[in-house]
Amino acid sequence: MGLSYMVGYSDHYPQRIHHRGSSLPSIKDHPQPIACKEGSVYFNSSSPNLNPLVGALVGGPGEDDVYEDDRAYFRKSEPTTYINAPFVGVLAYFVANPSPN
Repeated sequence: MGLSYMVGYSDHYPQRIHHRGSSLPSIKDHPQPIACKEGSVYFNSSSPNLNPLVGALVGGPGEDDVYEDDRAYFRKSEPTTYINAPFVGVLAYFVANPSPN
């Protein structure tokens, strides 16, 4: 598919991740509060996320090697902490140790 599973990396990456803050418009574009049920119109939309979570890693393809860019497939499209935390930890190590021995 030539798809990066990191939001914002390369020209082809997930546009519809399962993340409430990312699927809602930014506070700059929509300064009024959005109640829980009011957010459903954005979350259930097939449009790309309005507030991309750049740098987030999604779950990626399933055992069938298929990835559908759809918020409904949360197992594949959600940027979970157990996926992102180890990646951030490794990057933090390399930033702190730019010339490992």
